Amino acid sequence: MEEFVFFIEGKVDHPLTIDPSVWIFDERKVDLTTYFSEERTFEDQDEVYTKAISAQWDKEIIEGSTPPRPDSNDNKINYNKKELTTGSFGMPLAPFIKNVKPKEDVSEVIIEQLNGEELTITYEEAVEMIVGFSQEGRPLKETGPIHLYFGDGSNQTSPITHVKKLTIK
Repeated sequence: MEEFVFFIEGKVDHPLTIDPSVWIFDERKVDLTTYFSEERTFEDQDEVYTKAISAQWDKEIIEGSTPPRPDSNDNKINYNKKELTTGSFGMPLAPFIKNVKPKEDVSEVIIEQLNGEELTITYEEAVEMIVGFSQEGRPLKETGPIHLYFGDGSNQTSPITHVKKLTIK
């Protein structure tokens, strides 16, 4: 049985091995059926997180914090089961590239496919990519582990498939 993971390595401080099958419950996932047709505003995710934490901090300073209820598990997450089992999903690649901490002089990313073919793209193109990990509610077992879509959706109908490794150069 072949591994269902992909790798990000190269001129980085922290190479990653990623299992895309766990992304189905990740809040950052995007719906591939609508993602490229929607108008998006690009906000730095660190800035969005900082604003959310600051708002929570301000609320607790003004109103006081609410102690946890001992009879309840407040870690409730609701999912639409039908959407998860029928949807096609992707994940922005940028946070993962940021987490590997690439060296300052990187300029390109080599995409290695399972058949040994390699494609070279610019680092800037890679940061904008979307990683497809689910199609119609199923993992990409036949053509995966992941598909890569350019940020502008130019290859939406024919993504880069059978991707096993991204090497940052």
